[in-house]
Amino acid sequence: MPLNTGSEYEFDYESRLMDSGFSEEDGENENSLRPKCLDDYVGQQKVKENLSVFIAAAKERGDNLDHVLLHGPPGLGKTTLSMIIAEELGVNLKVTSGPAIEKSRDLAALLTTLGRNDILFIDEIHRLPRQVEEVLYSAMEDFALDLMMGKGPAARSIRIPLKPFTLIGATTRAGQLSSPLRDRFGMLFRLEMYEPEELTQIVTRSAGILGIEITKDGAREIAGRSRGTPRIANRLLKRVRDFAQIKGDGIIDGAIASSALTSLDIDELGLDGTDRRMLTAIIKHFGGGPVGLETLAAVTGEESVTLEDVYEPYLLQLGFINRTPRGRCATAGAYRHLGLAVPGGTAEQATLFDD
Repeated sequence: MPLNTGSEYEFDYESRLMDSGFSEEDGENENSLRPKCLDDYVGQQKVKENLSVFIAAAKERGDNLDHVLLHGPPGLGKTTLSMIIAEELGVNLKVTSGPAIEKSRDLAALLTTLGRNDILFIDEIHRLPRQVEEVLYSAMEDFALDLMMGKGPAARSIRIPLKPFTLIGATTRAGQLSSPLRDRFGMLFRLEMYEPEELTQIVTRSAGILGIEITKDGAREIAGRSRGTPRIANRLLKRVRDFAQIKGDGIIDGAIASSALTSLDIDELGLDGTDRRMLTAIIKHFGGGPVGLETLAAVTGEESVTLEDVYEPYLLQLGFINRTPRGRCATAGAYRHLGLAVPGGTAEQATLFDD
């Protein structure tokens, strides 16, 4: 069943609400690389297993799927997973984002047009305005909208019944969700970083879809530098393809992939210039830490939220930084990766830089 992206809306503000934010690059639609079913979705095995049970049970009962919250670092497939859920259930999917829903009437415009058991996907749901979030409570629990009409003494409350639906919320910052909203989700899934073997499968599959010739070594090289993130893997695949086309014979092998990614300033572990500036700042400017996030952002020239959401999760996964109550500290692995001598001599330093 084709996904309903809201193209039938007439009003500009509703069209804005339904904008999924997908864009085309090099003439290819990003959607073409997205798997369409759970069997084609690589990785997140535990999440897939549980979702398959819940989806099958909902279909057998003829009920709507319980509300789902997907959280984890960006680029891991939260939007893709929501599309797969809709396809598996055979229902329509409407896509929007938290910042796009500015007023209660925006939310009402979305919910009142949902069919029975349809899905509303809200990306960055933690950025919903407070007044909109409060209206969402009754919609999720009672399938009804409680809205205030008018102002002052003439104000009155009206209840608009809704058809049963499923809300899928996605967020990179689950800690910023209010407890009342989080508690109304029946299923909470955290998406984890991908292993290199899983990313190799994704790169190989994407290359086949895009008609790119790639060897196993080439796919592994791209996967190993993709920071555990499918979105980055697909982006790097397209850039390496350009190098293979101009500087090679059009086939992506290990050598051309390594050369291309080095030219893009991405090292063998997937660290880019910002990652290295972040580690270098902690080590050279602050003696290995601890250093506060805001201070680190000022030194590197990046927003603190960008460092925390985009760069820090991967550096933590690699074991290159530690979070402490006083700030971020560099580990021995970070020193060695940058080719610097690991400091030592005191018990505190030995603990701090222990792998």
